[in-house]
Amino acid sequence: MKWFIAILVVVVILVVARLSMFTVDAAEYAFVTVLGRHTDTFDGVGGDTGAGLHVSWPWPIRSVQRLDRRLQILDLKPTEVLTYDPTGKSVGENMTVEAFVTWKIAGRDQVDRFIQGLGSVEQARAILGPWISGKLGAIIPQMPLDDLISTAAGAQPGKTRVDETIEGLQSKLMKSLKDQVLDEFGIDLVDIRMRRFNHPVKVRQSIFQRIKSERERKAAKYQSEGKYIADNIEIAAKQSERELLAKANAESEKLKGQADAEAMLIRNQAHSQDPEFYAFLKKMDKLQSILGDNRTVLLLSTHRPLFDLLFAPPRPDSPRPDSPRPDGKLNPSPESKQKTTNPGGQ
Repeated sequence: MKWFIAILVVVVILVVARLSMFTVDAAEYAFVTVLGRHTDTFDGVGGDTGAGLHVSWPWPIRSVQRLDRRLQILDLKPTEVLTYDPTGKSVGENMTVEAFVTWKIAGRDQVDRFIQGLGSVEQARAILGPWISGKLGAIIPQMPLDDLISTAAGAQPGKTRVDETIEGLQSKLMKSLKDQVLDEFGIDLVDIRMRRFNHPVKVRQSIFQRIKSERERKAAKYQSEGKYIADNIEIAAKQSERELLAKANAESEKLKGQADAEAMLIRNQAHSQDPEFYAFLKKMDKLQSILGDNRTVLLLSTHRPLFDLLFAPPRPDSPRPDSPRPDGKLNPSPESKQKTTNPGGQ
């Protein structure tokens, strides 16, 4: 019986010792209460109150609530909001906004406030999600739709207009929520990021059709402007062509005139050197023009002066007409000889 009591006492001691010990992980906070009253908070990365084995009152006198101290990611449900139309022609368009939030418990000193305000991480997700979505739905309707979907370049180098708008939206949300969630729930709001802007499925087709018609209208405008510019270029090119051709024709006529004058000068110089031979060539040209046409029938007498060139062509050693002879008289020209030999011209 003594041995049984001793063994029982040892077992009770071991059980009580085991229930008096608890461990704290490096990735968590341990919120310790004794008889429902908060006594201590253990931080997994702290010193004496950090990760490891700790001893306190046994359970159920002492209870430990464990909370994840790491960064938490909260995906917000898609929120449908109405955008702002700066022209005042309509009430804007419906947009579906998807975003996510990163947060964590602000620190060991804020665990008590987090427990009192929210109780658990799951409860924090259930409360923060709709709350932040509501804030997001209140800010976006104040922004023009073009600021959310435009691809135009922004004021800062390397950023688009949408990038700057999203950064401004995130900064505004962080400024309005960060201090509030810290004071009320002991939460450190790390960041709020926009994941996607999209139109609701029920109106997406009509919006795409409107965008298509707007793009077609702009394309027609660009084509009209391009045709106008092309016509102006074509007109200018034709005008330039006419000017160049006129200039070239004038230069050509000038060169032809100079060439004709130079040819006349050369011809006169050649004629002055041998007038008889020049007259012979001219008559041969005339004779060729008359006899060269096979369709022309001519009935002429062989006593015509025109045929004298065939029977009595000039010779290189014959004296030049109108040149002085040894007796002092001039050599008769072929025309004078012809008149003498054929006074009747038959």
